[in-house]
Formats: sequence, structure tokens, C-alpha cells
Amino acid sequence: MSRILLTGAASGIGRHLTGALSRRGHLVLATDLSQDGLARARVEDGWSDAVLSTYLDVTSDADWVAAFDLAEVRARGIDVLLNVAGFLRPGFTVDIDPDDIDRHLAVNVKGVVLGTRQAARRMIAAKNPGHIVNFGSLASLSPVPGLPLYCASKWAVRGFTLSAAVELEKHGISLTLVCPDAVETPMLDLQKDREEAALTFSGNDKALTVEDVAKVIVEHVLPKRPLEVSIPMARGLLARIGGAAPLAAQKLYPLLKRKGLAQQKKSAKS
Repeated sequence: MSRILLTGAASGIGRHLTGALSRRGHLVLATDLSQDGLARARVEDGWSDAVLSTYLDVTSDADWVAAFDLAEVRARGIDVLLNVAGFLRPGFTVDIDPDDIDRHLAVNVKGVVLGTRQAARRMIAAKNPGHIVNFGSLASLSPVPGLPLYCASKWAVRGFTLSAAVELEKHGISLTLVCPDAVETPMLDLQKDREEAALTFSGNDKALTVEDVAKVIVEHVLPKRPLEVSIPMARGLLARIGGAAPLAAQKLYPLLKRKGLAQQKKSAKS
């Protein structure tokens, strides 16, 4: 049994993972900005007493300290941190709202950095060879026109995670970067009628489900502690090629955009 602190637990991937992990005997501290969302998830998903829950604004260092203090009191610490919480708002570069710059970087980057920092400090002090899992995206690997802020923030998550992994290896602490393709969550719903988000829909005909992501986390990431995982692997490979050869990716953009727009129309009808 592992003691797991999980962010973004009121909806989407975080909510599903909370239930999936607790059913497997893990003690989960589920955190989110939305206390109503956590309460609703507990009732609707039937979370057991193995799930503790608390408020956490991932952009607040004080909140991170409080969450880990609670874990110390209730669970004698944390073995695994799952940094799932994220923010996305589509927008072409010329239309960017300055407030969205702050929000993307605060939630997606600062939140991951603060959580990783606090988890690593606690694990080192306890001599606990723990595991920190940071959620990136395929946007961590390749340019995504229409989502420049999200892409920038997720590239930063990748750079930070891979750098921290080298530093923390000597303490026995593992880091994993998880890069999923589009997942059927509220974050995807808000992109379905936005032209800027066409590339989000340019992959498979169907988006990943939260069950798809949870399966990889439970069966591969937690037991094997890989440095990086792309979901699915084939799309991850294509994204890496796009990141390594951005001029080639740029030439493919019109084709991918047309495919994405067509898929958006199908999604809207379904």
C-alpha cells in the first residue's frame, strides 16, 4: 500500500485515479480547489474511508505545506505525489489574454514546481525513496499552434521534471513525466467548438478515456517508475518527431488542422 497525494481530484483524470487507486488498497489524499467538487465525487464515486480530501490551491506554497502536514498527521507521510491538476484555454497568439498567461504558468508550471519541491523535501527528510509523477501532455513534446500558452507551460513541465529527476536520483526519488493525448474530460469539452484547438482533435478518431490513462498509471508508471511515458505510444513518437523537426511539423499543420476541424464537427454531433 502506498500513501498518495493527488491534485486535481474533483474532476477528470484526477477524480478517476482517486477511485481507482483507493480500490487497489492505496491511501489517497485527494486535493482540489473545489471542495464542492470533492464532496460530489466522494458521494457519486463511492470513495471509501481510504480517501482523505482537502483544499489545495497548487499555486500556493502555504497550501502545499498544509497538505503535506495533513498527510504527516493522518498517514505518516507520502510515498507518491501525482501532479494532475492543469489549466487550458485555447487562443491564437494575437488573441492571448494577459490573465491567461499568468493562469497557465501559475497552475501548470508553478504548481508542479511547488509540489515537486515540497514532496522531495519531505521524502529526503524521511529517507523515503518516493515517486513524483508530473502530468505533461503531448504538448510537452511538439509545437501546438492554437494552444501556445498551454504548449509553453507543458514544455516547461517536461524540462523541469527531467532536470529534477537527475538531481533527486541520488536520494532514491524517482520522477516520471506522463504525456497523454487528448482525454475525454471537462478540459477537452471546452475545446470542442474552438477553431484554435483543432490540433487537439487531429489524432485518433476517439479521445483517450480516463480509464485508459488510469490503466497506464496503475499498471506501468507506479510499479516501474519510468522517466517518461506517452499515451498512446504511437502518438507520442509522432509528437517527438514534430518537436525534433519543427519546420517539418509546420508544413503538416494545414493538413492536421483540417483533420482536427472535421473531427471537432463529429464530436459536436455525437
